[in-house]
Amino acid sequence: MTPQISPRTVIEAFLPLTGPAPLADIYDTANLAGLADQPVRLTIRRMIASGDVEQTGRGRTGSLSLTGAGRRRLERDRRSLALAFAQDAGDAPWDGRWRLIAVTIPERERATRDMLRRGLYELGAVAIATGLYVSPHDLAAELTDEVRPHLSTATTDDLDVRGTSDPRGIAEELWPSKPTIAGYLVLDETLRRDAEDTGVPAVVRMLLIADALELAVRADPLLPLELREGPWSPSTVRTTWAGRWHALSEQGQSPLYQGWRTPTTHA
Repeated sequence: MTPQISPRTVIEAFLPLTGPAPLADIYDTANLAGLADQPVRLTIRRMIASGDVEQTGRGRTGSLSLTGAGRRRLERDRRSLALAFAQDAGDAPWDGRWRLIAVTIPERERATRDMLRRGLYELGAVAIATGLYVSPHDLAAELTDEVRPHLSTATTDDLDVRGTSDPRGIAEELWPSKPTIAGYLVLDETLRRDAEDTGVPAVVRMLLIADALELAVRADPLLPLELREGPWSPSTVRTTWAGRWHALSEQGQSPLYQGWRTPTTHA
């Protein structure tokens, strides 16, 4: 039995960086992966309502295109993937500095404050005091111009968090390793099943492992490997994933992620 794939994973895999995606291709591939039309249709409606995509035409004869907001969100997701694989390859070393972000927003602008808090948490930042967040990454490029008037930032290589100043100790205190490692167990199991079930069409296999990778990375703060005790098992699992993805993509021209840069194994 083929594991269930998220309808959103199928839809997003067919959305090119620019231009339309034929709905017939989306529905046909979703059906091939064991999804009925209805959950795909409902997901498309939700994505339209949230402003991520626009639909032209109706049914299988129509097409979907990313909106500006949808493209920016996917670009951020893909940058996270690129960072993860760059870290695994040793191409994104930590510079040894912590980034501090202080948020000051009046109570009357609660919606803006809550949106900014969610955004910082999604980017892996952690609050170390009321309104004060820390990250080993420079998050400035990920924050919109609208929120910058509410921010004060600083950089330091001398951080003490509740009596801990060792960088790895700080990382373990603020971003415990166990939940992150556990998040990759599903991806590891998905890769194991994929290796055993080679009769499934390549495009479905690619969607399955893409879905599992997205879930793992979404819950991963992607700390620099210098802040984790090695060997770091999520890095090992991602390397296995990249090799499998490359092998599957070699089986024929893939319709997935057109115009987007996808991770590959490093020489």
